[in-house]
Amino acid sequence: MRPPVRAQPLTREAFAPFGDVIGLELAGGNSANQGTATRFDRVANLTGSRPEAKPNLAVFRSVAKTLPFEVRLLERHPCSTQMFVALACQRFLVVVCPEDARGEPDLDRLQAFVCGPGQGVNYRPGQWHHPIIALEGPADLLMLAWEDGSALDCEERPLPTPVLITRD
Repeated sequence: MRPPVRAQPLTREAFAPFGDVIGLELAGGNSANQGTATRFDRVANLTGSRPEAKPNLAVFRSVAKTLPFEVRLLERHPCSTQMFVALACQRFLVVVCPEDARGEPDLDRLQAFVCGPGQGVNYRPGQWHHPIIALEGPADLLMLAWEDGSALDCEERPLPTPVLITRD
């Protein structure tokens, strides 16, 4: 087994190589709804590169797991961003890694983040990541990706040896 990876709190700076953090620490914004709200535009770079793929807004209901947690597979969406925003959730685990020179997951640079209430993530197209893991109770998460039902919607890679993710 590889050395354990410690999950760290999710921050915009630490997650920037992998995508966008969507969260409550927004700045700026414009007055909306006759002054009863503030609107923050373009909080994530949403994109899909296949004209036949359509936006799919889905809800994922995730059962709770605990840390430590063994990562046994990674996935990526080569032609689309994939966004997750918590609807009902305490915390959830996000595991990401860049690709190596062959385009495969670079497990030596794998990182783990704990998302708190009011946070979400938007993975860049082709970003290797583990499926979302709810912590401290079940979670409902809103997901948005461009999909057409083909194999290019999602590629999966089982890991040769599991990677243990431990507490932050």
